[in-house]
Amino acid sequence: MFSAIMRAFSTPDLRNKLLFTLAIVAIYRLGSFIPAPFVNYGVVKECLNADGASVNGIYELVNLFSGGALLQLSIFALGIMPYITASIITQLLRVVIPRFETLYKEGQAGQAKLTQYTRYLTIALGLLQSTTLIAVARQGALFGSNCPGSIFSEDSWWAISLMVITMTAGTGVIMWLAELVTERGVGNGMSLLIFASIAARFPASLGSIAQTKNVETLIGVIAVGVVIVLLVILVEQSQRRIPVQYAKRMVGKRSYGGQSTYLPIKVNMAGVVPVIFASSLLYLPGLIAQFNKPADGKLAPWVIWIDNNLTQGGQPLYMVMYFLLIVAFTYFYVSITFNPEEVSENMKQYGGFIPGIRAGRPTTEYLEYVLSRITLPGALYLGLVALIPLVALTLLNANADFPFGGTSILIIVGVGLETVKQISAQMQQRNYEGLLK
Repeated sequence: MFSAIMRAFSTPDLRNKLLFTLAIVAIYRLGSFIPAPFVNYGVVKECLNADGASVNGIYELVNLFSGGALLQLSIFALGIMPYITASIITQLLRVVIPRFETLYKEGQAGQAKLTQYTRYLTIALGLLQSTTLIAVARQGALFGSNCPGSIFSEDSWWAISLMVITMTAGTGVIMWLAELVTERGVGNGMSLLIFASIAARFPASLGSIAQTKNVETLIGVIAVGVVIVLLVILVEQSQRRIPVQYAKRMVGKRSYGGQSTYLPIKVNMAGVVPVIFASSLLYLPGLIAQFNKPADGKLAPWVIWIDNNLTQGGQPLYMVMYFLLIVAFTYFYVSITFNPEEVSENMKQYGGFIPGIRAGRPTTEYLEYVLSRITLPGALYLGLVALIPLVALTLLNANADFPFGGTSILIIVGVGLETVKQISAQMQQRNYEGLLK
């Protein structure tokens, strides 16, 4: 493995791409520690170290994707989350708005237009999320009730406006850095920045477990993490290969087709998107309850019920709803990203057919049958993996420090495998030998 890495860096153009990618990641991580204007960084650190400090709901997910920058209220506090949300919304709008679907089918020019719409939506979501984040922080709900001092040195409207603009601009900079990596570096820029954010928290999480628990617990957590990674790799690489035969066609004196290939359908076609959807939806009741807490402390019964059942990950009702939402969103997202009718039509257009299945409607029905069967284990797998940190909260009381959460592992393994494949493909083009033998 070490010799393979050395071969990658010995190739001049590949070495430049790798170094450029590492430089962008370093800039991104540096921005995660630069506080936004009028933020008392010392007080923020005290709030983070105070007993009872916690973050729930979607902000826990944003803090994960930002590498801890959210709770430090840095210029990159929102991380990559606004762009991820904008990308998901743009994909969903293809089903609702025919214009978006038309642009997607127009090829590179149409997809460039969709990318432009995604950028605009990212900035709009950045404004919304930064405003909400600062409002929650002003109310003292971001770090719990034991924060020892005031987070902001200035609380006027112009200071808050400057903080909102700074965090939104930080989101734009992150989006630009990610696109630079995609164009001039190695791998997908957005995915690599998320990978770096999550991986950066692993040493601190493991160190915290070693300090607060014991060495035996740390070894157990690492062993569980290794097993989870191996299982996730197994499932992420699993696919159902549907054989496809292309009929031979004569064009002039030349023949085309007559080849046998396969249509791969992954067990987990939805990726981590259903987990993000479910976390976002479960966050809404807690957010509504948070803004309906009066200053006198007299809470309405429904607010108390939400606080007791839908804001803590260790509650059984929260776990059940989280699992069911992930399963439901998996089916929903797969249904809008994989269209059996479109795939069947494309196969028919190019003379392809599934052996034993007639072209046209029978092929569509067969693909729908296979998709519905293979989506079930994929949905159950996502739900079980996402429950890992919640189970750790109940059994180890280490949810905040447990580094091998479901979302983290899904992203780490998925991005890692895809990046290694891209580096290996570039090495094979030059040296006929990949990164992994």
